[in-house]
Amino acid sequence: QVQLVESGGGLVQAGGSLRLSCAASGLTFSRYAMGWFRQAPGKEREIVAGISWGGGATYYADSVKGRFTIFRDNAKNTMYLQMNTLKPEDTAVYYCAARQLQRGVVASSDDIDYWGKGTLVTVSS
Repeated sequence: QVQLVESGGGLVQAGGSLRLSCAASGLTFSRYAMGWFRQAPGKEREIVAGISWGGGATYYADSVKGRFTIFRDNAKNTMYLQMNTLKPEDTAVYYCAARQLQRGVVASSDDIDYWGKGTLVTVSS
């Protein structure tokens, strides 16, 4: 049974930092491109960042470029999202996603194989 479990969410003041983790089990982690998505209240789910299976290629939404960094540790079956200079508009539930890809990165919700249940990030002004 495949599980993606997010952690690290919480309440932080604007300008602060958080690091999210996504622990994967039940799949061969190194065969999957991974991504972080988020959904704010009343809005559609959107891509935040994606990373290739080996970590050599990444994708970022324009809204987070220069502030967020996605990376992974295949030995630990874990993906991370380092979020710096957080803004109130970053408030959302953040989801981890996996897609089996030999090449490329996750850049949209198309063809996602597995989703986590999400972790809430709240940024206060």
